[in-house]
Amino acid sequence: MASERRLTAADREMFRQVEQAVFANPFSAERIEADLALAGATAGTAGADVVERGIARVHARLERLEAAAPLHLDGFSPADRPLVEAALLFDFFYRHQEPFDDHIRRQLTSGDAPLAVPFAQAALEELQRRGFSAADAGRYLALCFQLRRAFYFIREALLGESPGMARLRRELWNNVFTCDLGLYGRWLWRRMEDFSTLLLGETGTGKGTAAAAIGRSGFIPFDPRRGAFVESFTRSFTALNLSQFAEGLIEAELFGHRKGAFTGAVEDHRGALAMCSPHGAVFLDEIGDVPATIQIKLLQVLQERTFTPVGSHVRERFAGRIIAATNRPLPELLAGGRFRADFYYRLCSDTIVVPPLRQRLAEEPRELATLVAATVARLLGQPAPEPVEVVLAAIRESPGPDYDWPGNVRELEQCVRRILLKRRYDGVPAVPDGDAAAELAVAMRDGRLSARELLAEYARLLHERLGSYGEVARRLDLDWRTVKKYLEDTPAAPARSDDTR
Repeated sequence: MASERRLTAADREMFRQVEQAVFANPFSAERIEADLALAGATAGTAGADVVERGIARVHARLERLEAAAPLHLDGFSPADRPLVEAALLFDFFYRHQEPFDDHIRRQLTSGDAPLAVPFAQAALEELQRRGFSAADAGRYLALCFQLRRAFYFIREALLGESPGMARLRRELWNNVFTCDLGLYGRWLWRRMEDFSTLLLGETGTGKGTAAAAIGRSGFIPFDPRRGAFVESFTRSFTALNLSQFAEGLIEAELFGHRKGAFTGAVEDHRGALAMCSPHGAVFLDEIGDVPATIQIKLLQVLQERTFTPVGSHVRERFAGRIIAATNRPLPELLAGGRFRADFYYRLCSDTIVVPPLRQRLAEEPRELATLVAATVARLLGQPAPEPVEVVLAAIRESPGPDYDWPGNVRELEQCVRRILLKRRYDGVPAVPDGDAAAELAVAMRDGRLSARELLAEYARLLHERLGSYGEVARRLDLDWRTVKKYLEDTPAAPARSDDTR
């Protein structure tokens, strides 16, 4: 029997550094420190150079071991085998990052049919030659693709170097892989559907983009017989903006309906939950606007992983993750009683706050140029420095450096378009303090009011002008007792009036 190979002290130290790099969040300070140690570099070295130097050092160390004897996991002692395994996977991942990125780009343009992975067979054979079982080789290939995909979508779609955006990227990575990649790789890689997520943030901050990064980054198994992943990540994310549907239609859009379930249901309809990939997520935007009856049914989905289409008695299984978002402050949601506490506590396995643009620019003013350049490149199909300078110059003039961007990134995108059209953007006029009517108009514009809140606020404005429940009731064509209830339920309820006529 051949004797076990043992790593030298130097090999062991380097491979421990590899382990630290492998398991660290790539958007964290810990990963930066691990990369520096692995590269033997100082803190002032450029980030890309550090990573490349570390990759090259690990590859060279493995080649030296290979020159001494074929590299096979079974040949190493139990103490050294995990370190060698981490080094081999690290080297494997980075040698295949360009093919992985190319596959991501090709799949994005190709659509929902899974594309063949031309390098997969050779990659699987390499892993098995190193001592990984066929099953482990397939799992690690899929995990490496997931890691690269998550990095791609989190880095490419969520730009900005402000502390707020750096924190958001770290939190999104942990949402996909947990804060312990080792634990994820051993136990949780196929169990993440039970971890629901609530995204919080103002209108236009990019909650949908953050949700898409999560939804497109789930684990997707590789099918060696087809030479492709079992499905395309392009169909692993289903988004539904609940505020765009009338209350009576939300249930059908979520859960689907059977033909004849109600007037107009002329054929079966698959809802968002049924259409969601078992390897992906369904994104429920504006979750704060759904009525209590729908919250109860969604609570059942979260607890039992089943749902029943409207007009059906047959339960169906939901296999994906739930990601929800609201632009309403969480204390307001819970204190007002419109958001059930039991639903919130089942929904919030993770709560992530997407920072507003004014915070990002206060932390890092140069982030404005980054976002403008990305928007211009997306509009024109290529980077274009000249239009970027035109837009930035116009913004400096108006609305100016102190503008607080109430519409956030979404407003900035329209600002870029307006400037390219007219060379000027004046922003959204500020609401004067105490101007209740203007504040109501802004809340309506931003989509921050439910139908009930809109009616209550309008009734309050009318009462301040007209002075009686009865007159407000006549204007709104409501019973005066209904008006009284609306007003008494609002935070700024008026003084009680005895004039109900």
